[in-house]
Amino acid sequence: MKKIKEKLKALKNWNPPDDWLKITTINAHSAGEPLRIITSGFPELKGETILEYRRFAKENYDQLRTAIMWEPRGHADMYGCIITPPVSDEADFGVLFLHNEGYSSMCGHAIIATTTVVLETGILPMVEPETQVKIDTPAGLVTSYAKIKDGKVTSVYFHNVPSFVVVKDEEIIIPEIGRIKYDIAFGGAYYVFVQDADAIVSLTPEGFSELIDKGMIIKRAIMEKHELKHPFEDDLNFLYGTIFIGEPLAEGVDSRNVCIFAEGEVDRCPTGTGVSARMAIHYTKGEIGLNEPMIIESIIGSQYTGSVVKVVKFGSFNAIIPQVEGTAHITGKSEFFLDPKDPLKNGFILR
Repeated sequence: MKKIKEKLKALKNWNPPDDWLKITTINAHSAGEPLRIITSGFPELKGETILEYRRFAKENYDQLRTAIMWEPRGHADMYGCIITPPVSDEADFGVLFLHNEGYSSMCGHAIIATTTVVLETGILPMVEPETQVKIDTPAGLVTSYAKIKDGKVTSVYFHNVPSFVVVKDEEIIIPEIGRIKYDIAFGGAYYVFVQDADAIVSLTPEGFSELIDKGMIIKRAIMEKHELKHPFEDDLNFLYGTIFIGEPLAEGVDSRNVCIFAEGEVDRCPTGTGVSARMAIHYTKGEIGLNEPMIIESIIGSQYTGSVVKVVKFGSFNAIIPQVEGTAHITGKSEFFLDPKDPLKNGFILR
């Protein structure tokens, strides 16, 4: 037994060869959706804006994204981010979001989780009862507010970038599914919204595979029909995902969301940017008013609360500033090694 303990101690103190790349992360989740925050090992990004950082990462270091997001270190539904220097005078820092397909423009669960992490680890000072954090994202400046009690973050709400409706109550016939009605809205990214009954899907874990299949079919069909144009940033002109909407399963909840985004990734949380876009849809249709909250649950029953805090003009769009609130928790720290002789060092993905 003593020899085993000594060998385990040696294993604990093992370090890789000097020519291996080491990437460290701190891991968290918000409402069940993972967030892997890279803390060291990723080369310095160059640029003057978050979108320039994103382009630089994609053109020069995309193999590191796949190494950390994909198997064998991650999985098809992993999500991550890189914290960057701020690019605006107001911001505390910037963030670049990573997933199985590439780099998203905004991410609500990552805002909630990153805010929790930077405060609970002491990167930024914690002020009770509420701490404000300003974050530069590819979609613009986002302000988050952490509720603090006894030195812990109890929840985080954020005011997102202007969110707006692009298409309302349109219909499309998709051969594999049939006739569906849909809306398209922007909440930091563009989503198409479909009722679960129209798509004949179950918004439960049991419907997981069918949600992916139909979500991607709908996304591709809508992409062929609509050309999306962001008012100010051409890099945001893409449809990020399909969000299925249905009746809630829990009491006291208003609705259920399941988002299929990127390359068939299934959001475990209610999707912060998706909730933002939904607030724009519901407000535009007269279904909610200012400061009227909606509780939306996810495929696993976790919840975010959304509302509309302000009406604004954004380019040619009548937009809203949505508020989304949820919780996050730190789950661990990791060290990952990339052996230059490993043929799978850059990862692989199975979907």
